Amino acid sequence: MPKKITKITPEQAARFGEWTQKWIEIGLSTEPADFERATFAALKGYELANLKRPMVVLRMGSPYAATLGGALAWAMLRGVASGISPQVESQVWSQVWSQVGSQVESQVGSQVESQVWSQVWSQVESQVGSQVRSQVESQVESQVWSQVESQVRSQVWSQVRSQVGSQVRSQVWSQVWSQVRSQVESQVESQVWSTPYNAYNGAFWASWGAYVSFFRDVMDWNDPALGRFSVDEELIKSCGWVWWHKNVLAISDRPEVIRRDDQGRLHGETGPSIKYRDGWALHHWHGTAVPQEWIVDRTTLTPKLALEQQNVETRRAACEIIGWAKILTELRAKTIDKDIDPTIGELVEVNLPDAGKERFLRVLCGTGREFAIPMPPHIKTALEGNAWSYGVDAETYTPEVRT
Repeated sequence: MPKKITKITPEQAARFGEWTQKWIEIGLSTEPADFERATFAALKGYELANLKRPMVVLRMGSPYAATLGGALAWAMLRGVASGISPQVESQVWSQVWSQVGSQVESQVGSQVESQVWSQVWSQVESQVGSQVRSQVESQVESQVWSQVESQVRSQVWSQVRSQVGSQVRSQVWSQVWSQVRSQVESQVESQVWSTPYNAYNGAFWASWGAYVSFFRDVMDWNDPALGRFSVDEELIKSCGWVWWHKNVLAISDRPEVIRRDDQGRLHGETGPSIKYRDGWALHHWHGTAVPQEWIVDRTTLTPKLALEQQNVETRRAACEIIGWAKILTELRAKTIDKDIDPTIGELVEVNLPDAGKERFLRVLCGTGREFAIPMPPHIKTALEGNAWSYGVDAETYTPEVRT
């Protein structure tokens, strides 16, 4: 029986930063998926759960396509293999993730486990999971049933028919399809809404890979359960989402583009924040999902439209995209204090819908353009606000010209 790990050495702890960065890069990789490698690993998961090999393996360009494609393929094949349960993820979970996790808990001291969790898992999760994966998940849920794209339909149809052709006679296939076609939409809908519980996030689950591999590679933890962990590790390192089904496996490509701000939030000022090779893309402003047209054609976004947004975060993002200077003009901001030096600026206050009174510093940059900086409520003068924006004390502050 493996010896229980009860302490972590200074040398091992010194590798936290290196390990975290390594797995963040894996989780945010924009390299094309290695579909052969991913398929082999995913099929191993079926074997561990004692499930039959799926009839169809779809290789899709995005999580959107994998989710919708998997559901469509399931609906197409339901008449070919009736009486099957759509859920596979929970069975794979019990054989792979829960087995590995329970072994870690039993063989690693709680103090060591919590330290690795906080220094490795949480660090990778904050950069990959919280900032990127959660945004993609929410967008898949909101968009996937709003429109069945012809690209997805054709891709699924051709892949399903070609793979099933050798297994099902053409006459049987045509009869099955004619019977299920009228029911496809209702069946797909039920499958789509189960997506969050039937999908594995591939590279976006890098925090789990970082956590387990740290024990294995840095702390020399060895256990037969690591053979099961290889399923996870291979999927994390080779692809995007994996959509599990007893008769259909859909694997997604990685993103082609990921853009983030300095806090790690999805953010694209001139284009998509995350884009996949099949064209599916999301647009974010400092972590808040926004319509594509607000980014690619800002003339469509007016102060009136921005202020009419019901969601506070969406409204704030819209105002930032337009520029607070224009918004303050629209709202007829009240002057609290105005310095004689325009580079120090003017402190104003406005009453934002659903947000109450907020203060801003209006200033001129070195090129003569006006812009506005949100201020905390305790700021009382323009000079104090200007100093605060540079992180210095107003009494010792020497104004700088913004460029």
